[in-house]
Amino acid sequence: MPTPRRRRALIASLTAAALFVPVVAAPGTSGAAVRAVGDAPQAPVLLTVGDRAAPLNVQGTPMFGWRPRDADPGEVQSAYQIVVRTDPVKGREKTVWDSGKVTSARQEYVPYAGPALEPGAAYTWAVRTWDRTNRRSGWSRPAAFEAALRDQDWQASWIRRTTAEADDYTLARKDITVGDSRVVRARVHIAASHQYALHLNGEVVDRGPAFSYPDDGFYRTVDVTGRLRAGQKAVLGALYHWYGSGQGRPKGEPGLLMRLVIDHADGSRQVVVTDGTWRVARGPWKEAPRRNGDGGDYVEEIDGPAEHALRGWDRPGFDASAWQPAQVAGAHPTPVFKRLQGQEAGLTYSTVRPKKVTRLPSGALVADFGKVIPAVPIVRFRDGEAGRRVEMEAGYVLAADGSVSRSKNDNQNTDLGYGHTQRPGDQTFRPFTYMGFRYFEIAPDAGADPRDISAVVQHTDVDLKRAASLRTSDTGVDAAYDLMRRSALYGSQTQFLDTPTREKGQFLGDSVDISLATMAAFGERRLSRQAIREFIASQARYWPDGRLNAVYPNGDGKRDIPDYTEMFPGWVWDYYEQSGDADTLAAAYPVMNAVAGYVRRHIDQGSGLVVNLTGGSGQYQYGIIDWPATMRYGHDMDTAARTVVNVLGVDVFNASARTAEALGKKEEAAAFRREAQTLAGAINAKLRRPSDGVYIDGLKADGSQSTHASQIANAYALAYGITPAADRSKVLDHTAGLGMRMGPYTSHRLMQALGERPGTFVTRLTDTQGPGWGNILARGGTFTWESWDAPETGQSHSHPWGATALLDINRTLLGVTVTAPAGAAIRVRPPDSGVDRAAGTIPLQRGEVSVDWRRRGGGFAMTVDVPVNMRAEVHVPAGSAARVRVRGQARLVGMRDGHAVYETGSGRVSFDSARA
Repeated sequence: MPTPRRRRALIASLTAAALFVPVVAAPGTSGAAVRAVGDAPQAPVLLTVGDRAAPLNVQGTPMFGWRPRDADPGEVQSAYQIVVRTDPVKGREKTVWDSGKVTSARQEYVPYAGPALEPGAAYTWAVRTWDRTNRRSGWSRPAAFEAALRDQDWQASWIRRTTAEADDYTLARKDITVGDSRVVRARVHIAASHQYALHLNGEVVDRGPAFSYPDDGFYRTVDVTGRLRAGQKAVLGALYHWYGSGQGRPKGEPGLLMRLVIDHADGSRQVVVTDGTWRVARGPWKEAPRRNGDGGDYVEEIDGPAEHALRGWDRPGFDASAWQPAQVAGAHPTPVFKRLQGQEAGLTYSTVRPKKVTRLPSGALVADFGKVIPAVPIVRFRDGEAGRRVEMEAGYVLAADGSVSRSKNDNQNTDLGYGHTQRPGDQTFRPFTYMGFRYFEIAPDAGADPRDISAVVQHTDVDLKRAASLRTSDTGVDAAYDLMRRSALYGSQTQFLDTPTREKGQFLGDSVDISLATMAAFGERRLSRQAIREFIASQARYWPDGRLNAVYPNGDGKRDIPDYTEMFPGWVWDYYEQSGDADTLAAAYPVMNAVAGYVRRHIDQGSGLVVNLTGGSGQYQYGIIDWPATMRYGHDMDTAARTVVNVLGVDVFNASARTAEALGKKEEAAAFRREAQTLAGAINAKLRRPSDGVYIDGLKADGSQSTHASQIANAYALAYGITPAADRSKVLDHTAGLGMRMGPYTSHRLMQALGERPGTFVTRLTDTQGPGWGNILARGGTFTWESWDAPETGQSHSHPWGATALLDINRTLLGVTVTAPAGAAIRVRPPDSGVDRAAGTIPLQRGEVSVDWRRRGGGFAMTVDVPVNMRAEVHVPAGSAARVRVRGQARLVGMRDGHAVYETGSGRVSFDSARA
């Protein structure tokens, strides 16, 4: 792996050239030529470090990003200058690093290249840019960031409560007195195993999970400056929850680590850390069974009287003399808790109310939240009775009598019950851990009022104002798009989820799917980057032969699925193309190289095909292909050389080749490319029916062909570019003719292949009778399912891996495809059928692209809005370029396949064409 210095130099070399040249309007149109010298650019905005605004725990080299602005059309950034300064709060600021003027179009992941930063210290930075005519902007408004702590900087101890409880809820507190001088900055650094709520003076000021290996964990930094007053008493506390190993939770030990740093106006500093002087107590949760057999959550049973006895525990004046002293597990780093890094991915919370509440004849209340949500249910009981136990039940569907179904098939084989023992008076039931559900039932005679039911929804922290949008002439398309967008969001927490209800583990195959959807729908980057780096770590921890974990982190440690490993290189490249994050690309390259070696070692010399790719067990052995098993639709699993596994092998080599080329490793890129071509040749020679060229499922152990030609084998060959151009039409005929014979997990590749036939694409997307998204919606589904037959087979009703086709809708129906890393270049080509209008916005790394097109009569109209420092190749349906009218700046490239092709830069450009 390159050293940090070599990596910074590498990234700089990747950014040297501007990605856009000025364009002029098409001859004979109303557009005018771009002015040789325009207005100076405006000051950059939306400054980020590692895709975060003002982050407080920047790990490693800061990676700067910004949004250049310019009122002139067709503008680019030709150069930038960054200045980093010390934080003025600590006194007179000074310049730490001045990049000088750097000739580059890069506006994302620009690495800091100054002297080492002080751990935990605060800095400000600003940037200015130059346009294509070398005119300079003003400086941006200063933005802030803080460097992460090193492990040796904590000077704090891991503490816990002495207990053997498998489901451990522990309260921890420390009384402090704030110094007399005014507080100018206060930060809490916190880590816990597995979840925590940070309390300060009676308020929860942060929440977070720590579902990571204890020797490679995460911490968060929280700004509490405004919550502390000079000379006043305060209580710093936390509730942590540890519940052993399970899906998404590795083996480890319970523990809490905190460091509060208060800087005062007189220059003094107070530091409060977790140690043996802290007091701890058991939280008000009763012992309860696990919700399912997957090592998941426990049922939450809250003891109201015990909760009342703890009232005010996080405020000054509370008598904690009966609490036990904290057990000290050791000063950080310990033999167990060895390493911490600043966590980039965070969570957003919002409170929602039921769409309606029904009182059943029994007296029970059933709240319907309108859609499946990942949330914590909240119920206020204004007139509780001492000792009254209230049973509550969350769920996905209703039983015939209107109650929430308790059927395991309806609830993903999971007990979604809750319990609360009341005390007299006003009180609120508030569990700690989110679950996925739509309905919530409260038992009769509980004293609940419909107005007092709510839920706190949580998901990964993205800017919802930047979310992709789409509206077309087909309401079925729009509904499917919204379903996918919501499912991708709700399936993204601080890990990508299998489901928010049963298995909250981060599966590699699921992560690839959800990552592609969240990047396309929300411009999400941080969770994808974290997941990629976690799976990188899985190879170092478990797999010297080049494989990757199928789930990471996870309680069972070492577990793999062969074709999940094969998906990793392509995912990394897709992430790089969307983000432009060359640092992560460079970090992943050695792992991709190892994956390529793993595939290479399984290529049979006789057939030239990948045979019995080692890994997996049971129904996953040699490759999962599709899942659940019913979604394989008769796929022949009795094959040694599986077509799907071989096609993914080609992608491993191709993605590695593209990565090597981007990193300047030309010889390695050429070698990978040759391997890809050779394997693709073997696939086309050995894995197709001689009669019609359709792909079969694979070769048997004796070398004979399978007689089954599945949709997935053919869709993969099309989507990954294996099928020769001359044969694509007949292979596509076979693939499209099968309807939907792939599961939600792999359906993205079918829709990618059907992008060549937009009419069929829309049919598959909106069909309410056969398998697909339209059928989910027609049957009342509000979250993508694990399988198209989930209600009949008891599979998950909340599986975000079915959201990935959102990316294909963007490409096929809105017509937008990213063609250069970071979205520096795009192609806009509306479909020739399927829908008559589409309007939408897509969040890309360099800004939001908006497209609005429609067919009317015999003509076509389209408006494209492109951010500064991007270019677009726009394809306008037209009999000839002379019949296209352009408003704005565009350069005619030529006619291609019945389209007038233009190149545009930033700004709004409109096209109107009339067919001959």
